Amino acid sequence: MQFYLVGGAVRDKLLGLPIKDRDHLVVGATVAEMLTQGYKQVGKDFPVFLHPKSQEEYALARTERKTGRGYGGFTVDASPEVTLEEDLLRRDLTINAIAEDEHGNLHDPFNGQQDIQQRILRHVSPAFVEDPLRVLRVARFAARFAPQGFSVAPETMALMQEIAASGELEALTAERVWQELERALNTQAPWVFFEVLRDCHALARLMPELDALFGVPQPPQWHPEIDTGVHTLMALKQASLLSQDAQVRFATLLHDLGKGLTPKSLLPKHHGHGQKGLAPIKAFCERIRVPNEFRDLALLGSDLHQDIHNLTQMKPSTILRKLDKADAWRKPQRIAQLLIVCEADAKGRTGFETVPYPQAQLLATMVDQASKIDVKPILVEGYKGAEIKEQLAKRRIAIIGQLLANSE
Repeated sequence: MQFYLVGGAVRDKLLGLPIKDRDHLVVGATVAEMLTQGYKQVGKDFPVFLHPKSQEEYALARTERKTGRGYGGFTVDASPEVTLEEDLLRRDLTINAIAEDEHGNLHDPFNGQQDIQQRILRHVSPAFVEDPLRVLRVARFAARFAPQGFSVAPETMALMQEIAASGELEALTAERVWQELERALNTQAPWVFFEVLRDCHALARLMPELDALFGVPQPPQWHPEIDTGVHTLMALKQASLLSQDAQVRFATLLHDLGKGLTPKSLLPKHHGHGQKGLAPIKAFCERIRVPNEFRDLALLGSDLHQDIHNLTQMKPSTILRKLDKADAWRKPQRIAQLLIVCEADAKGRTGFETVPYPQAQLLATMVDQASKIDVKPILVEGYKGAEIKEQLAKRRIAIIGQLLANSE
């Protein structure tokens, strides 16, 4: 039996990045031998084991042969005869196909170290096209390693375009698409994920609502960048600078989906786009099974971002109605998230990146002060039933109105 450290642990070590997960490869072993040594088998589709002490993953070397559609359509051979090079050959990118033996020697049959030095994401073999999930994985790696200067090799991009054209992407399960999307949102440069998907024509296949935004014009006095798709990714970049919260980033990504539905005769104006965006957001979230808390913030962001931009032009009673709609008194944290989405939208425009966004602090103060109103004096004054709610609303409106007046 020969043991190797493989994949991300070796790659990140060479990049000088923190190592999160340590995956190991075992060459020349059988399932029975692993079990005899105390390893616990956990892999369903192929033999993966947990080390009896460290609990780190150890997988038997394997080869894969394409037998059906999608990323699951493979026959696996994990016999003791499978060599280290054969196992590394089935991996997606050269930077992930480097192994380190027990003596610290590197085994790099596909020049992954050179691609790390040159900052290139390159496929290992032509078999790359057999697994459609690799399109999403490469886009995610591009987002994750963009700060280190990595980009996708042209020949790898060509294979990704081939996969997108083949219809294989449609075989991906909703769960896997969401998993890769969420992971991408948690990278330092999530907008790169969508740029790469668009470059390989996968965005139109997997997220047509987003792809439809590119080429849709906006009023140049408000959006010097003109293109709605470009603005969306600029806003996502701003959201990433303002917050590490994946829910905030997701809501920012979808905040303008309604602009993709504006009739051409009305362009470049988009009246009511926030409300028009609610249906495509629901469809998007249902299709790839987005968790409810992500969906709910995205719906709120689409519905209310224009109102919050125009906060100082609204009546206090209207502001209260919007806050009630957002369930601000029970969920102040969601309002905090919503305000970051709005600020990211405002700053995600050419020339507006550093312009202050005072609406965020103003609305946050309104919520904070209005939520502190004590109900006890209202009860002492003899109000009952629906009158209590009415009096509470009046006092909140008074506080909102005072803060509005002070902000002028």
